Amino acid sequence: MSQIERTAILGAGVIGASWAALFLASGRNVTVFDPDENAENAVRSYVENAWPALEDLGLTERATPDAITFVATAAEAVTEAQFVQENAPERLPIKHAIYAEIEPALAADAIVSSSTSGLTLEALQEGWRDPAPLILGHPFNPPHLIPLVELTANKATGSDILDRTEAFYNDIGKVTIRIKKGMPGHVANRLQAAVWREAVHMAVEGVASVKDIDKAMWAGPGLRWAAMGPTTLFHLGAGAGGLQAFCDHFKDTFNSWWDDLGDPRLDDDVIRKLVDEMTAHAHGQSTEELSAQRDEMLTAMLKATRHLRT
Repeated sequence: MSQIERTAILGAGVIGASWAALFLASGRNVTVFDPDENAENAVRSYVENAWPALEDLGLTERATPDAITFVATAAEAVTEAQFVQENAPERLPIKHAIYAEIEPALAADAIVSSSTSGLTLEALQEGWRDPAPLILGHPFNPPHLIPLVELTANKATGSDILDRTEAFYNDIGKVTIRIKKGMPGHVANRLQAAVWREAVHMAVEGVASVKDIDKAMWAGPGLRWAAMGPTTLFHLGAGAGGLQAFCDHFKDTFNSWWDDLGDPRLDDDVIRKLVDEMTAHAHGQSTEELSAQRDEMLTAMLKATRHLRT
């Protein structure tokens, strides 16, 4: 088990609440700060709802579900924390203000990991006098179920921060990647942005409905991608010849598809079309109901494939 026992959550929306559930499941103490007066009730409700899935996945063997406290300031939250997960809104002035508040209160060896999905580490570091404790640790929603965490460090990051952060995340069941060159959106968000751009293009062009485009994903490539990444799968797609043979055979095909990919923009008309079709596709189900379905399927897939991962 990682030596980190005391954690803090700054910002307790959906992402922060999910992190809190996972940290509690791993046996850590969690201190939460969020300026919303309803945050405590929301987080406790989220943890309660998430707990059955965490139990089903075998992630609660060290659990301390009641080891959570809520405080009035960010500085108070981090005072004794060894690991801080920051989930503030994606606006630099807000994040910089939080960093300015917590920096004097941090323990000497504390780690601050930001869940930012689009901002770069360099931009975040501008809010620090000494950014050594800060690392970028971007999860995929919901963090208590989706294993991925994208890690970004640079020369201004403390020398042991990356290794210690990775060890902590691995200990609570996460799968980490190290980003060597920071880009807006990191790795996974850029991949899904590229796929969604073409999905939006096909919907706008009337190629298929939003429902059927989504169906084509989960019933086709999405199923394979849940097992292995696209490059590995194409490596397998040409048999013994591997990726070289695949590229030799399909390079002209892919180049023609890439040349023909769409470049839509989320203007009012496009958004209206997507929302109208999504509303019809949902058949009156609330986002809470759909999220519960998602989480049930994610849990089942994770359980079914866990013993196959190396």
